[in-house]
Order: sequence, then C-alpha cells, then structure tokens
Amino acid sequence: MSHVLIVNAHIINEEHETAADVLVRDGRIARIAPQISAPAGVPVFDAKGQWLLPGVIDDQVHFREPGLTHKGDLYTESRAAVVGGTTSFFDMPNNKPAITTRALLAEKYAMAQGRCFGNYAFYFGAANDNLEEVAALERDEACAIKVFMGASTGNMLVDDPKTLEGIFARAPLLVVTHCEDTPTILANEAKAREKYGEDVPAAEHPRIRSEAACYKSTELATSLAKKYNADLHVLHLTTAKELALFTAGPMKNKKITVEACVHHLYMDERDYERLGHLIKCNPAIKTPQDRQALVRAVMQDRIDIIATDHAPHTAEEKANRYFKAPSGLPLVQHSLLMLIHLVKLGEMNLRTVVRKTSHAVADRFGIPDRGYIREGYWADLVIVDPNASTTVRKSDVLYRCGWSPVEGCTFPAAIRATFVNGELAAENGRVVGGPKGRRIRFV
Repeated sequence: MSHVLIVNAHIINEEHETAADVLVRDGRIARIAPQISAPAGVPVFDAKGQWLLPGVIDDQVHFREPGLTHKGDLYTESRAAVVGGTTSFFDMPNNKPAITTRALLAEKYAMAQGRCFGNYAFYFGAANDNLEEVAALERDEACAIKVFMGASTGNMLVDDPKTLEGIFARAPLLVVTHCEDTPTILANEAKAREKYGEDVPAAEHPRIRSEAACYKSTELATSLAKKYNADLHVLHLTTAKELALFTAGPMKNKKITVEACVHHLYMDERDYERLGHLIKCNPAIKTPQDRQALVRAVMQDRIDIIATDHAPHTAEEKANRYFKAPSGLPLVQHSLLMLIHLVKLGEMNLRTVVRKTSHAVADRFGIPDRGYIREGYWADLVIVDPNASTTVRKSDVLYRCGWSPVEGCTFPAAIRATFVNGELAAENGRVVGGPKGRRIRFV
C-alpha cells in the first residue's frame, strides 16, 4: 500500500524547517498541514522528535551491473542505498559491456525493471568512436552523457581532441565529466615505480592522481563547455585549486556546475595510514586543506551537488598491491549519516545538505515531481532520528562486497525509515518488502 500518514514530523525542505504532518496517497504527497486526521485504513507513522527529509538522489553510483556482479548489482546496492536514506540513483556506464550504444542502454533499463529498491536512471557513455550515437540520444533516454576525460574501463576513455570537441558541440543532453589528465598520471606512476617498485604505498595515490592532473583536465572541460555553450556538470572535484574554475552562487542560471563526493568532504590523506587501499579512489582523496576548501565551497554554493561515487570492490581485490588494487569504495548505506556528522560538527548545515543531495539534483537533471517535499510530488522521504546514534558493524553492511570504509565509526544520528514512491522501503537498518523503485523520467 502506498498510503501512509506521517505525523509530528520536523520537516527540513526548501530552506525552511516546519512542524507538520504529511499524508501520502497513491505514492504521492497528498497533503502537508500542521495536523491531519488519519483517513480510515491509512497506517500512521509517528515521527515525533525526528527529521523528515526528501530522499537523497545520488547522481553518481557504480552498482556494477552488467558484467561485474561479483562486486555488486542493482538489487544489492540499491537495497543498501534505501537503508541509508537514498531513494533514487543514477548508475554509471562503465559496465561490461560498457553502455556506449542506445541498444545496450535499453537492455540495462530492461534488466533493472522490478529489481531496484530505489528509483533509477542510467548514464550513456561517450567513447572515441560513438559520437553519432551520442548525438542521436533523446531527452528521456538517459540522465546525461558521461565523458571519462581520464583513464577508465575498456573503451570509455575519451582522449581524441576532435571527439571531445564534437561531444561538447553536439550533445543533446547534459554532459558530465570525470576530469583527470591521463598523461600526467602515467608520468607520476612511472616516478612512483622508479622509487618504490610495485610496492607503492597507498598514501602516494594523491600524488599520482595529482592536483595538476585534475586541474589540467577540469580546465579543458570547462573551456570546451564555454566554447560551445554546452551544459556541463563536473563530477567529484577534489582540489582547492580547481574551485577557481567555478562560480559561486545559486545554481539556477549556471551552465557549468560541479559536485563533491561525500568521502572527499569527510576524509583526507591522513586516512590512508589507517585504511590504505580501502579508500583508494579516482580522483584521489587529498590534503586536509583540500577537504576544508571543498566543505567551504559547498557552503558558499560554489559546489552545487553532493554525491557518493559508490564503487564497490571485493576485499580480496583491495588487498592487492598498489597497481593491482582497484579504485573505488562503497558508501551509499552511510553517506547521509556521514553528512549529518559534518552538520553536527558545525562544518555544514542541514538545509544545505538537503539542497545539495535532493533539490539541486532534481533541478540540474530535470527530474519532475521528485527531490522536494511538496504536495503532488512522489513521496520519496527519509526519517532521521537526530538524537540516536549508529555504529557501523560489518554484520550490518548490505553491499555484496561485504565491507565498508566506515566500519567501527559511530555517527550521531540514525536513519529510521525510508519511503520510496510512498511505500515503506526500509526501517531501522533493514529493508521492508521487495524492490519498489521506478524508472526516473526527465524533462
């Protein structure tokens, strides 16, 4: 049943905090008012003393299906996501096979139907040889076009200058980029090998995937977007230096936007000593000064969106030496709690977190009727207890890979319930029922 009455909630939404009840009918928010009497037969969820937020829309995940399902799949990773308060996700195209044709994109949507606990959308992957496929995309076929301007899986590194120009000139959808300069990275890898051989310490990763590599690629992407007046969204920024390439202020009139990821806001290079390759990711977690600059940029509206780049690998894969240990870490089950921890530390505020993880994603990608707590909108909601705590235990980790980089951490809040399309999807750390997600539509 997609009917429920949530009472006594403290709603954080659209820069306001309000005490109200929320009536959900047929999956959508039917009414928001100070007090609502429960209609006959409608279950009541008492949220007294708790926050009611719009569900997180994570615009960057790697759920590994098709082709890499020993690490995770649409079912397992979306299950973990809803337990953590993420109600919608956009999955990346670097699968096996890579999603670089419209036919493969349609097949991926077909395999997702009825198997996702959250709402889902997929990226179309650009390559050096599929410009005509990119140009033929229609608005509702994909959430955006993903361009890897740095090393990636298989055929998905776009390093041909003519192809890059063509993508920015002809893209019918938003272009999103992973910005790292491959020649710079390869030169840094050679230097590291010369010094350490194959036993490169994990702490060298931010010097291999360096500030210079990031800045050079991000500068190229933003210059191409300006040249062709293209809509560009730069993913997972990691350095203070790159921030100068972006404009502070409201997102509404921006053609070029940028995001930060939770782990780059929460961790810095000192964590390599404790976690090693478990936090090896591309682009790399960098200095404490970079982390602090990213947090400030979120609060200044220079960074527009917060995501995870959730990317699971098995513990055995991560245990390899540097050059064989894959990059990426699983985060969706605890990403909202990590951000709330930063709120409790005074580094962010909750209204900004809600805006960057829900409102801004819906607005930037053109998602109708989601991302806000509004009458008539789909009831994608999360209830958080700010007075409880959550200690991350291995036994509670729901990713197929079976581990989390935040195991042992205690966060000063708890995700009590997640509703997807008006139905209770998760409660107190456990999923409720089967997959309830729908394909996200775009306008």
